[in-house]
Amino acid sequence: MAPKRVGHTIIGVNFRRQWLVLADFFSLPKRCNLDSKNLYLRLLAYVRPHWRMFALSIATMVIMAATEPVLPALMKPMLDGSFVSRDLDAIRWIPLALIALFLVRGVVMFISNYAMADVGTRLVMDLRRDMFDRLVMQPTRYFDDATTGHLVSTLAFNVTQVTQSATVALTSVVRDSLTILGLVGWMFYINWRLALITLVLVPAAGWVFSVISRRLRKTSRLMQQNLGDITHVLEESIAGHKVIKVFDGQDYERGRFFEAINQARKFAMKSAVAAYAHSPILQMMAAFALAAIVYAATMQAAADQTTVGGFVSFITAMLLIAAPMKRLSSVNEAIQRGLAAAEDVFRLLDQAGEPDTGRQEIGRARGELRFEDIALTYDSKSSPALDGIDLVVEPGETVALVGPSGSGKTTLVNLIPRFYCPSRGRILLDGVDLREIKLASLRANIALVSQEVILFNDSVAANIAYGRQDKASMADIRRAAEAAHALGFIEELPQGFATLVGERGVKLSGGQRQRIAIARALLKDAPILILDEATSALDTESERHVQAALENLMQGRTTLVIAHRLSTVERADRIVVLDRGRIAEQGSHAELIARGGIYSRLYALQFQDDAAAD
Repeated sequence: MAPKRVGHTIIGVNFRRQWLVLADFFSLPKRCNLDSKNLYLRLLAYVRPHWRMFALSIATMVIMAATEPVLPALMKPMLDGSFVSRDLDAIRWIPLALIALFLVRGVVMFISNYAMADVGTRLVMDLRRDMFDRLVMQPTRYFDDATTGHLVSTLAFNVTQVTQSATVALTSVVRDSLTILGLVGWMFYINWRLALITLVLVPAAGWVFSVISRRLRKTSRLMQQNLGDITHVLEESIAGHKVIKVFDGQDYERGRFFEAINQARKFAMKSAVAAYAHSPILQMMAAFALAAIVYAATMQAAADQTTVGGFVSFITAMLLIAAPMKRLSSVNEAIQRGLAAAEDVFRLLDQAGEPDTGRQEIGRARGELRFEDIALTYDSKSSPALDGIDLVVEPGETVALVGPSGSGKTTLVNLIPRFYCPSRGRILLDGVDLREIKLASLRANIALVSQEVILFNDSVAANIAYGRQDKASMADIRRAAEAAHALGFIEELPQGFATLVGERGVKLSGGQRQRIAIARALLKDAPILILDEATSALDTESERHVQAALENLMQGRTTLVIAHRLSTVERADRIVVLDRGRIAEQGSHAELIARGGIYSRLYALQFQDDAAAD
């Protein structure tokens, strides 16, 4: 649901608009997505492995809270004994007691804060580890729907807000709550009649706390969603900076970014209204209570029912309550922000991983693939991407998939490693349904070179040996690079195989990136090879060398080749032509040319385009 927009800030506008903003904030919010209690219990479950440091922090907090009433307790003997009665013993021991009090408080405060910081950083590390573990196990459909910006925002930024609820805020809640209880207990001990007046604040303060908590939770959730929008726009602008420059899109991207950050400002102001309104409201309530207490104490003093020391001790305790109450009111913002972040964190952690229904380990496959009445419709589409595909690929056979864009070629090969599952039908590998094979065992038999080359910001050698770094020797890596006709340019790089390729291989040319990907597939030496436009980024000279290397690699392997440049598939054992998700025709190059169908027309058009280009 789109967030309700607030058109103006409360600064520099008339009173009526200020009131409208306040009214908007304190109106009852929509129901939160997740239950706060369950969220907090799940967060505390992550604290459990670090319970020793957590317990140390709590124990030192209890000591700090216990020492808080000592200061007002010292006020009574200091005033009544030192100034009124002039007791010499009190004059000597009270200064020493004050020094000892603050020494103890300083030591336990350091220990408490250090222990809780240790728990907090470990909590973030554990959550990030579990989130990343869950992320890499998500099916391809999940990444089709998710945006990079929101995922990065959740893992990098939102998770840090969680510690505010699970550790930092909890520290304040425990310490300040115990402090308030200790001070209230002392107030009752000194003068229970005056203390009862203070309790009038509790129900009203509780109601204010409840209303503002709900508003802060909702606003914090919207702020974190908006942070994902900002990250998304920023990531796209950085990745597409060349397109932005060439197509003069700077103003458009500025507008997108300004809209995102302006929305962040509005949400921040909404949060500020709730957070900043809390303290003045509570302070006003406390002022009324203090006025009533002063009046009542004056009456008691007139009736000789209290001493100067007792009254000052009571007032000191009451004033000391203000600080922990203020911290509790402000920590509520951090708690709600953390709980809102926890919703995002646990939403990812609760995502079902990629389904792996297989139970069979198949070892090295022979490579026979059988597609039986395969159909697939994407969630976002109404028409099927594939419909009624029946195809048998023999072991060691090279099958080329051709057809117009959008005919279903890439979709079909994506079913083999189970990036997607068919809506209807089944695929058999060596007579075994792919759904019965464990994903790891199935994918160990497949090598893929796609038209979208993915390289990691690591060395050339690490990219070639990706997934096999602990198994592949440097000699194996060199042989793969040589077979992919990549050895020459690699040895010319500044550090050779140790050269970092940059983000997504930005330091390499398109053809170089493609040959690194081909070397990676060569090194894996899998019985099934999928080449999705594997030579699309190569110049004519490089393509000739790589095509020869690929033909050697294809010997004895089941190979599916997708290519728009039909000259690269002429020597395939069989060419399968797809059109609108169905097999339109299949056969050898010569047979399809003679048939005069779709393939023949595509080939003639491409031949004309190549001739015109020459």
